[in-house]
Amino acid sequence: MQINVRPPSRAEMSNYYKALPSGNGLPSWEAAPAAWHGGSEPWPQPRQPATAEQLEAWADSSEKNQNFHPVAAFADGRLVGASAMLSFEVTVPGSLQLPMAGVTGTGVLATHRRRGLLRKMMQTMFDAAIERGEPISMLSASEGSIYGRFGFSPATYRTRWEIERSQAELFPLEDTIGSLELIGASEARAIWPVLHERVRHSRVGELSAQPGRWNGLSDTASGTDSPLRYLVHRDSTGTVDGIANFKLPWSRTVDDVGTLVVEALEATNPSAYRALWHLLLDFDLTRKVVAHSRPRDEPLRQMLRNPRAMRITRQSDNLWMRILDVPAALAARTYSTPDTIAFSVQTDEMVPNNVGTWRLEADVTGASCVRTNDAPDLTLDIQALGALYLGGMSAQLLAAAGRIRSDQTSSIDKLSRMFRTDPEPHNSFGF
Repeated sequence: MQINVRPPSRAEMSNYYKALPSGNGLPSWEAAPAAWHGGSEPWPQPRQPATAEQLEAWADSSEKNQNFHPVAAFADGRLVGASAMLSFEVTVPGSLQLPMAGVTGTGVLATHRRRGLLRKMMQTMFDAAIERGEPISMLSASEGSIYGRFGFSPATYRTRWEIERSQAELFPLEDTIGSLELIGASEARAIWPVLHERVRHSRVGELSAQPGRWNGLSDTASGTDSPLRYLVHRDSTGTVDGIANFKLPWSRTVDDVGTLVVEALEATNPSAYRALWHLLLDFDLTRKVVAHSRPRDEPLRQMLRNPRAMRITRQSDNLWMRILDVPAALAARTYSTPDTIAFSVQTDEMVPNNVGTWRLEADVTGASCVRTNDAPDLTLDIQALGALYLGGMSAQLLAAAGRIRSDQTSSIDKLSRMFRTDPEPHNSFGF
């Protein structure tokens, strides 16, 4: 069998999409409740294979997106595997924006799995991302056991939580200046890109939005669910500084009747954040509020008179990180504690240039990362470095798991102090 991996031509794009779960109607996520699913019904819902018209529409759309970089695997000339990278910016510690290659839409036909096609596509995409100047890659993992072998490791996490309305009392605060308003989908489509752009620059782990991300917001019901509703908060000048999308889904079970699901909520300041939640937690004719894909360190918990009222119903990884260019990535962020540390990356089969000993000199204003002949203070694998990069993972935890090795406990302590960030990194959407 002759294997070839390359970008597909426009004429091959329909077959490209047929190789993906989204195109052939097969499952695209693990068989478990997803952390970003807020409703009570099983998820994901069954899907039909895409029609020829849908495939052509997707091909037309992808051709216009300059941030979309597809690759395909061909076996004896037949397209049997597909994947792609999306070019993003991600906020890294120091509120700095770093180019990032997001792996998305990956699939291999069942008849050609276990033959190394995914690895070949990954290698091709890694090489192209490095050439584009994207020193890190990230993805939303459909299965937790697949992507570690390509050097990825969880870097951000998300929770799904519930609060009974009767337990959702907030600590009282002085009246704040501002107002709440329910708006329609057309206005929400205009507000979301502007507000997200303001929020993402201050949140480590947050992504730039792809063009048209909010074009699908609608006032029309979908299936048995009620339509999305849109709540905004305006400051004293009338400027929108917070927005929430929510709905009241229909349910077959009595236990889930009256559940308000918060699909998304963003605010640029604590006052707008509190005002949005205050109303959503006390909406008429509701019994329970569910929110999904929320930060592990959600500030709302600290606003509740009874913090136990917020019950975490699932926690899972969100984005997985892969360092493609060690010196470029580590020099592109700031560090909480000024210090110098030498570390060794012993193996990286897919990006050999990452292997070696590096000296990181870092402080709150910037960093340099260069090769060194010094003896390393510690050794770690490329997965551990990716997990540490955004500052949400404990170096001590990775050391206890054998992912970081050092003869001196002080070196692990130093690494931990340098890399950690507060609050934890978080991203509000996957891709």
